[in-house]
Amino acid sequence: MEPNAKTNSFKKLLNRLQEDSWQLELLISGFAIFGLFYGLEFVAKNMLIAQFENNKVFVKLYIIVHFALQILIFNLILHVLLRGLWIGSLGLRYVFGDIDFEKLNYYELFTTHLKKRIGSFDTYISKLENICSVIFAITFLLVFYSFSFFIITFILIGFNFPIPDWMIIIMRVLFGIFSLGAILTFVDFITQGFLKKKKWIAKLYFPFYLVFSTLTLSFLYRPLIYNLLDNKYGRRINYLLIPFYLLIYVVFHLQYQKSNFITYSTTKIANENIINGRNYEDVIAKYDNIFIGEFAIQSKVISEPYLKIFVPLNNTIEDSLISLNPILKPKKDQRGLYFQSGVSFIQAEDKYDEMTTKFLKAFEKNYSFKIDSTAYKTDFVITNINNQLGFESYIGIQNLSEGKHVIEFRSLNPKNTDSLVSIRKIPFWYFKN
Repeated sequence: MEPNAKTNSFKKLLNRLQEDSWQLELLISGFAIFGLFYGLEFVAKNMLIAQFENNKVFVKLYIIVHFALQILIFNLILHVLLRGLWIGSLGLRYVFGDIDFEKLNYYELFTTHLKKRIGSFDTYISKLENICSVIFAITFLLVFYSFSFFIITFILIGFNFPIPDWMIIIMRVLFGIFSLGAILTFVDFITQGFLKKKKWIAKLYFPFYLVFSTLTLSFLYRPLIYNLLDNKYGRRINYLLIPFYLLIYVVFHLQYQKSNFITYSTTKIANENIINGRNYEDVIAKYDNIFIGEFAIQSKVISEPYLKIFVPLNNTIEDSLISLNPILKPKKDQRGLYFQSGVSFIQAEDKYDEMTTKFLKAFEKNYSFKIDSTAYKTDFVITNINNQLGFESYIGIQNLSEGKHVIEFRSLNPKNTDSLVSIRKIPFWYFKN
């Protein structure tokens, strides 16, 4: 039998749970903070992968996720600190009781001001309790807001999937209506229900509200929102947290510049004078958050009589190869999200073998390498290094002199295929065993 929310016994149960909720809050906050820090690493790693693969949609998505996780961590740490202050205040009240302003023996002006501003110690404890509970509720509202955002984002991404020509107009109309609904829902969220307050606006917005309240799963947390917004105190804390969120964004993007000529941003690029660790496999192997850039060789210092070259595949390379080799243009672009079963993978091997060979030959034709002033012929194979698909080849360098050399990655000029464009240069040192 389900409990009746209107019975006195159930209300007493809720009151008792409410009094003891701080223990659960601290327990959940501790586990959540621990998990969110691991989540930050995971998102940062996948954001780098998306950047190197030139996947702009997922880069933007991961940036938003990363910022959302930072906000959640801030909220939960703030909650733990304030809840700790609340527990300390309870202990102090048990030992010393209320504040006795007369014993402080301050001048009357200060005594009157402090009594007015601070009030009783019980009032202070009550305020801390309210702030902690509201911050905790807002934090998990943000979790549900994040879920809602992802649902809407993936639906919008779905509109960009390849579709038959006869459906283009229909999908554009649906996309326009859906985008309008998403904008209205966002405006209503930011203004805390403004579109629900005006008669004619509310009537126009109501159908969108019904659809998006279902899509965003807001029926799971809607009572929490309205219980927060119908109270002036709850709205005030909600607004006061916004500047702190902006401050988080600023703090996480602050850097100290040590030189007028060399910066941390400078070391993110690579050329004959600047070394970037993501162009050397032995450096990449030491870290989990570094991925191969435009191309990589085995090390900065080479003692073997060969160079191992790996070029990771990204959308830019594939788009360029399709543009320069129309034979590679697929009837349907299959890049993007998909579901792979074991059966479909086995069936796909023969199907893609011929086109994969043509794709590889096109890559060898369009991209080349030069060491110092000498061009080298490459014979690539397709491989996978640390979950990065790409092309691998080896160049013999036994005839190179010992010392510093520069290897350059080049491609055909899309506008003039008789000329070559330099993509990246990186230095290395060769010393024979």
